[in-house]
Amino acid sequence: MSPARRRAAAIIAPEGSSGQADGVEPNPATPAPDVSRTALVRRARTINRTLAATYPDAHCELDFTTPLELLVATILSAQSTDKRVNLVTPELFRRYPDAAAYAAADRAELETLITPTGFFRAKTNTLLQLGAQLVERFEGRVPGTLDELITLPGVGRKTANVVLGNAFDVPGITVDTHFGRLVRRFGWTTATDPDTVEAEVGALFPRKDWTMLSHHVIWHGRRRCHARNPACGACPVARWCPAFGEGETDATKAAKLVREPRG
Repeated sequence: MSPARRRAAAIIAPEGSSGQADGVEPNPATPAPDVSRTALVRRARTINRTLAATYPDAHCELDFTTPLELLVATILSAQSTDKRVNLVTPELFRRYPDAAAYAAADRAELETLITPTGFFRAKTNTLLQLGAQLVERFEGRVPGTLDELITLPGVGRKTANVVLGNAFDVPGITVDTHFGRLVRRFGWTTATDPDTVEAEVGALFPRKDWTMLSHHVIWHGRRRCHARNPACGACPVARWCPAFGEGETDATKAAKLVREPRG
């Protein structure tokens, strides 16, 4: 069997087969074989089910108890880590329990509290404006629709989908850097524009699966499928991944690359 055919067989394996790569090490410089739409959907859903089994506790790693807390934490997480944000938010949420408190916040005090998350001046401006708009337009409540959320300061589709999926149980796909990197490696899309990625990946899955799909992919990106030197040899979805071989394929060496994320 030619290398291309071996690679195709590995990628489009039966759904009940093992998640290991069975020694197949495709040349990452060789394009993935063309697959039908049906095969692409089947492979994508197999990968998601395997990731769900691998990360049964996958969830939003920002700490929150209300939609407002999650919205604020997500804004603070830009150019920061979830763990760093989680160190800041307990005191922040205590001092600013509602939108009116953010609208009336002392700028210097707010800046001091959120300094560890980086870009604190810009984020302070956003939180002050966010509080004011929530009070003026939504009676202090975080709206529960995408169209309304993306009109708020500092809120794009990614942030809106985080809030909708995790605070309102409204399915949404969160296209962060991990998600975008992995879905391109998986061959689910070739797009780099986040809105296009969201649309193309969303079309492969039932809408009800979107939020947990995001968690599964992001957890995998933080733990195994790193931007540099992914742990291919310790990857549960290696069999179905067209990018297998971009990272370490030796199982023992790859296992050492698996890590708990910093956020």
